[in-house]
Amino acid sequence: MSETLRPSTLGDILDRTAQLYRRNFWLFAGVAAMPIGTLLALTALGAALFAAAGLAFRTANMNSPVAIAIIILIALIAVPIYIAAAVFSSAGLTQAAASTHRGEQITIRGAFKSVRPRFWRYLWFLILQGIVVALVPGAVAGAVIGLLVFLIPGAAAAAGVAIGFLVFLIAAAALGVIVWLVLGYSIGLSVCVVEQQSAWQSLQRAWKLSQGTRGRIFVMYLLVIALSIALSMVAAIPYLIIVAIATSTGNGAAFSSTAVVVAEIVRVIVDFLLQVLLAPISAIALVLFYFDQRIRKEGFDIEWMMQQAGLAPPLASTPLAPAPGVSEPDAPPDTVEER
Repeated sequence: MSETLRPSTLGDILDRTAQLYRRNFWLFAGVAAMPIGTLLALTALGAALFAAAGLAFRTANMNSPVAIAIIILIALIAVPIYIAAAVFSSAGLTQAAASTHRGEQITIRGAFKSVRPRFWRYLWFLILQGIVVALVPGAVAGAVIGLLVFLIPGAAAAAGVAIGFLVFLIAAAALGVIVWLVLGYSIGLSVCVVEQQSAWQSLQRAWKLSQGTRGRIFVMYLLVIALSIALSMVAAIPYLIIVAIATSTGNGAAFSSTAVVVAEIVRVIVDFLLQVLLAPISAIALVLFYFDQRIRKEGFDIEWMMQQAGLAPPLASTPLAPAPGVSEPDAPPDTVEER
C-alpha cells in the first residue's frame, strides 16, 4: 500500500482498481459469484419442484392451488437465502478489496468468514441505505405525483398539461435526489466494514467523507455502466447467431425449439459470467475512494506510516486491525493466499 499513500486522481483509482482485480481475480470472482450462483441453484430447485408437481398432478397449471403453493414455498425459501448471499457477497467484496489494498493475504473463505460475525449489522446497513436513498424520496415523489394525477380529471385542458409537466419535473427531481443520495452514501459499506461502525454511524460518516469526491464516483459509475452495456451487447452475439441459424435453416419446429432452448441456456451462462466479472469493479473502486478520502481529509497516510514504523499503536476500530480470516501482510502486497 505504500505506493498509494497519497491523494489519487480518478485515473489513479481506476488504474489501481484494475491492478487489484487482475492480481486477485479468482478471489474477487469467487466472492462475487455467491449471489448469482445461489440464484441459479434456487431457480433449478424451483424448476425441479414444478417438474415433480407436474408428474404428480398432470392437471395442475399456474393458476392451480398446487402451483400457487409451490410458488409461495419457493419464495419463502429463496428470498431469505438470496438476501443472505447478497449480504455476504457485498461485504465480502468490500473486505477483500480493503485487505488486498493494504497488502494483506485473504482467501475467499476468509472474506466470507469476516462477514459472519457482523452479518446482521451489514444487513441492517444495506436495508437502512435503501430506505434513505430510494424509499423515502420515492415515497414522497409518489405521494405528490399521485395527488396531482388525482387532480388531472377535474382540471381544464391547459391546467392538465401544466399538471402533467409538473409530474414530469417531480419525477426528474426525485431521480436526481436518489442519484445524489447514492453518491453521498456510496462508501458507507466501506466505512461499516473497515471501521466496524454501526449502520447509522456508517451512513453519517460516509456522507461527510464523500464530500468532494462524489463527482468522481459518479464518473466511475458511468464508466462501469458503459462497460456493462458494451459487454452485454457483445455477449448477445452468440444468442442472436443461434436463433438466426435456427430460424433460417427451417429444419422443423422441433429443431427450432431445441435451438432456442440452447440459445437461452447460452444467454443465461453469459449473463452469469458478466455479473460475476462486473460486480467487483465498483466494490474495489469504492473502497479505494474511501481510503483516498481518508488520506485527503484525515491524514491517513501519516497515521499508516507511523503505525507501520511502530510509532503509534493500531486501534481495533481502525482499518489497521485485520478482520477474522485475514492475515497480516507478511507477503508482497496484493497477493492471494489461495484461490
